[in-house]
Amino acid sequence: MFDYELHQLRSADLRRRAEHERLVRAALRDGRAARRPAGPETPEAESHTGRSRRHRFTRAA
Repeated sequence: MFDYELHQLRSADLRRRAEHERLVRAALRDGRAARRPAGPETPEAESHTGRSRRHRFTRAA
C-alpha cells in the first residue's frame, strides 16, 4: 500500500508541475503578444513566415 501512495503522490506532483509550466508558457506568450504593435503586420514580422528552417551548420560527409 505504501508504494501505491508514493506513486499517487509522485503522479500528482508531476501533474502540478506540468500545469505550472503550461501556465508559465501561456503567460510568456501573452506578454509577447501584448508587446507586439497592433495593426497591420510589418514586412519585417512577415519575413520569417513560410520559410523552412535552415540548419546552422552544413552536414558532415
